[in-house]
Amino acid sequence: MKAQRMALATIVALVLMSVAAGAQWLNHPTPGIPRLPDGKPNLSAPAPRLADGHPDLSGIWDVGNMLYFHDLARGLKPGEVQLTPWAAGIRKQRMDRNHVDDPYGYCLPLGVPRINVRSPFKILQTPQLTAFLHETFVGMIFRQVFTDGRPLPEISEAEPAWLGYSVGKWDGDAFVVDTVGFRDRGWLSAMQAYPHSDALHVTERWRRTDVGHMELTVTIDDPKAYVKPWTNKIPLVLLPDTELLEAFCDNQMKILKQWSIDPMPPEPPSPPLPGAKR
Repeated sequence: MKAQRMALATIVALVLMSVAAGAQWLNHPTPGIPRLPDGKPNLSAPAPRLADGHPDLSGIWDVGNMLYFHDLARGLKPGEVQLTPWAAGIRKQRMDRNHVDDPYGYCLPLGVPRINVRSPFKILQTPQLTAFLHETFVGMIFRQVFTDGRPLPEISEAEPAWLGYSVGKWDGDAFVVDTVGFRDRGWLSAMQAYPHSDALHVTERWRRTDVGHMELTVTIDDPKAYVKPWTNKIPLVLLPDTELLEAFCDNQMKILKQWSIDPMPPEPPSPPLPGAKR
């Protein structure tokens, strides 16, 4: 138990601390942003729009806290998140082991949507592609959301990925992103240890309400892990006049050498869906 507490402390240290220092351009004014008479960004000004009339989502965004990272279902009513027996068993094992098996503690990537609620990220929009550049502490990670009309891949034919495969489209002023093709037995939350399976389908609705604020509505649809889909709304804030930082957990492997914990028990793979071929 002492070793597990030490391991969890190391994971928490990785989660809470940035290793970047001395970065440049942290106080460079963001071009084109509306400003108040004192020169500060006017974060309540109307949301900018692209040439096609859709909201411009570009900028550096952050959730501003660790609440949704630790519990993606934060604020939902009891019963809104109902786990299947398979998912409940995996969640119990993870929590009984004090979360030491979280891949993030081993410098492995965060999945979707957890990557949106950990650290700042930049959105870059083009007509055919929207790119997300993430400042995660396991390394700089990019995510591609294709808007060129291609369909989502068939899950059975896609190589399982940490971030899945994403396509996007506009629904009024909301940018809707659908993502499938995830690795099995992923993590949706840190402290709450919510799992997901390879059947996960994430739908994100990105809606910029003004210059400085964005609403991210996330729907988790995973019939192997949850009895029914569930949805939560996450507020994001713009980080003006700054830039992303380079960040890597360079020393984490040295820290891992000092760990003394029991090997991770195998987590059972997710069960097949009714009528599906394995």
